[in-house]
Amino acid sequence: MAKKMIFKSLALLAGASALALPMTASAHRQWLLPVATNYSDEDPWASIDAAVSNDLFFPDHFPMQLAQVKVTAPDGTPGKIEHGVTARYRSTFDVHLTQPGTWKIGTEGFNVMGSFKVDGVEKRVGRRPGPPAGAMGPGGPGGEGRGPSGPAGEGRGPGGPGEGRGPGGPGGAPLETVALDAIPANATDLKLTEAISRNEVFVTRGAPTTTLFKPTGKGLEFDPVTHPDDLVSNEPGKFRFLIDGKPAKGLKLTVIPGGKRYRDAEGGYDVTTDANGVATVKWTGAGMYWMTVSATDNHPATPRATERRMTYTATVEVMAP
Repeated sequence: MAKKMIFKSLALLAGASALALPMTASAHRQWLLPVATNYSDEDPWASIDAAVSNDLFFPDHFPMQLAQVKVTAPDGTPGKIEHGVTARYRSTFDVHLTQPGTWKIGTEGFNVMGSFKVDGVEKRVGRRPGPPAGAMGPGGPGGEGRGPSGPAGEGRGPGGPGEGRGPGGPGGAPLETVALDAIPANATDLKLTEAISRNEVFVTRGAPTTTLFKPTGKGLEFDPVTHPDDLVSNEPGKFRFLIDGKPAKGLKLTVIPGGKRYRDAEGGYDVTTDANGVATVKWTGAGMYWMTVSATDNHPATPRATERRMTYTATVEVMAP
């Protein structure tokens, strides 16, 4: 009996440790799912679920933290979350659409991760500071930007990249993790990556508006040709992507329809942006779709960083003709 209790305790500890580790890149995705994206009522409310899960739009892993979600009204002023609840596997909240036009609801993540050596001893950079001025354009995240989106919009949850959970040091001990501004002047082998992510959904009261799509010229941006709240299954959607204000040619936009739980295969497909940075998406039918695109370059805004990774993710609703 004592041995069984010991083994049971070890199993519980192992399970808890697994939850604390970063998740595999292919397993979990962060998503926002509105009940609808278009509203014609006189006093509409948009209801949204938010989670990180294996199958898109089916909450089975852990909830998105509501403190990470930001609401922007059609005139650019901050909106607010109401009736927010965080349950075991998902969060849910409402947004009162007090203004006509298109609203933006989503998360912005910013962190710097990497490593360096001092006298031959490797250390990791783990602090996630707020972005440098202009790194994400106006309206960047407050505080330390701890959004759970990693590259390709994958949810990494608590203890994400850059928190010293990588390969251990000598004897298997964890590598020491230091703040970005604590890197000493004599550091060598410095490898720092600036990671920026956005995950958004757009909902419209009345006629769609485009005010919130004006590019800032900073980082990877979504500049749609077809309004995301005006999509029909028999018409292709055209979405432009910019990097620092210029067309982002050759990016791979991954498109995945919802409802994978009821299919044998995920049903996702890739579309490549053309010379004008435009991805033309042909829909496989009506429904909700999750889209994500990422890019990497060597133009970070963070001092001493050498690489910049940018990700944009959105959920869109495609209506039947």
